[in-house]
Amino acid sequence: MRPIDITNESSTQLVRRARKIDRVLAATYPDARAELDFDNAFQCLVVTVLSAQTTDKRVNLVRPTLFAAYPDPAAMAAADRAHLEQIVGPLGFFRAKTESLLKLSAALVEKYDGQVPGRLEDLVTLPGVGRKTANVVLGNAFDLPGITVDTHFGRLARRLGWTTETDPVKVEHAIGALFPKRDWTMLSHHLIWHGRRRCHAKKPACGACPVARWCPSYGTGPTDPVEAEKLVRTEGPN
Repeated sequence: MRPIDITNESSTQLVRRARKIDRVLAATYPDARAELDFDNAFQCLVVTVLSAQTTDKRVNLVRPTLFAAYPDPAAMAAADRAHLEQIVGPLGFFRAKTESLLKLSAALVEKYDGQVPGRLEDLVTLPGVGRKTANVVLGNAFDLPGITVDTHFGRLARRLGWTTETDPVKVEHAIGALFPKRDWTMLSHHLIWHGRRRCHAKKPACGACPVARWCPSYGTGPTDPVEAEKLVRTEGPN
């Protein structure tokens, strides 16, 4: 099998190919969801902020202790810095992350009466919250359409030939134009799961990829099915 040639692909053909890929990924990963654990919008916001430069699994391990001690924005805003640093210490960059949580919680108390706002334009005004984090919260805590352009999403969007953009905001808008809004949140999960399990940054499992026939980057990784299958992860990175 050779990589698909998309040199002369029309915008209509791109939309059809992109949506076909998403349908196949949806069937491949029927359990795709956010891999961070949370019980409410505040927890969703906090764990997403904490997930920067670490793994979801590590964040999930500290989550019960963190929210047992500081269950809401008011409690976290008044937290003892040293104690908070101790809890988030295993995640790395604990001083910066503690500072972010203190400022974020204080802003929620002062500006939004201790409630997480449900609008992107409000979320991005919070300390340490960019569009990526805001879209995670909107899509997963409020069930509002949002595209989460993390490193996996951006890499796959370019590998699949959906866009050549590298700026996350431009990627978000380019991919958003290919799909109905109702599909945005699950599309994000499908691509992120695929990026974590098969389409790895350095050595993608091309020979075990369910969307290989529609991928212009086929052959970036091993195409032999047996060799490729060894690269497939059954879950996200630890």
